[in-house]
Amino acid sequence: MFDLTGKVALVTGASSGMGRATAIALANQGAKVVAAARRFERLQAVVAEIKSRGKDATPVAMDVTKRADVDSAVALTVKTYGKLDILINNAGFLDYSPFLDMKEESWDKVIDTNLKGYFYAAQAAAREMAKTKWGRIINIASIASGGVGVGFPAISHYCASKGGIIGLTEALAGELGPMGITVNAIGPGGVETEMTQGTTEDAKKGMTARLPIKRFGTPEEIAAAVVYFSSEEAAYTTGATLYVDGGWLAT
Repeated sequence: MFDLTGKVALVTGASSGMGRATAIALANQGAKVVAAARRFERLQAVVAEIKSRGKDATPVAMDVTKRADVDSAVALTVKTYGKLDILINNAGFLDYSPFLDMKEESWDKVIDTNLKGYFYAAQAAAREMAKTKWGRIINIASIASGGVGVGFPAISHYCASKGGIIGLTEALAGELGPMGITVNAIGPGGVETEMTQGTTEDAKKGMTARLPIKRFGTPEEIAAAVVYFSSEEAAYTTGATLYVDGGWLAT
């Protein structure tokens, strides 16, 4: 199960955290991986690790807020491997700002990275996937996405972007399904990544106290869900959001 041999995947935000773990996991399952992010030196390290395992990967410098960068990354993927089957929209940005003090620049940076960048990548990738009538688009959302009865102070821009991702996922599932493309989202809870390194130990204790699984998740546990959505075994699943959150939303 979950064999991705012969598939080609593009992973955004692949230089660290969940993106790095996802690139490695997809490669381990047999996919050829294009790892994209702004930090090219880190990408090279990820690709070197993948190649050390006897798998195939290519790095590409890309800023998801720049359409030209995204289009170039997709073009490089097709030029290098002949097609694009799987897109993992993972690149993200978070800063903390109370709503009444939030600057427009902060709002724009979060929305442009977390939502507009997903639009750029999904559109460019879907145009290639439509040519082969097969595709998988997996969008990384969050439990901080609205509609689940849990609010998160000081990150209203981040919550708006992640809620938008889920809405985008559901809309694209209906529109792209007839073209053989499934579109799903994953909503991580607390995960040990660079993004959560600024969380204080007291805050972490408060977050994990409510969880049935008394810890933060790992990037590899999110990557496992990505592998499922990328596979043939998920062919009948589209428009879904899978929350991988240690039971956060259940308690």
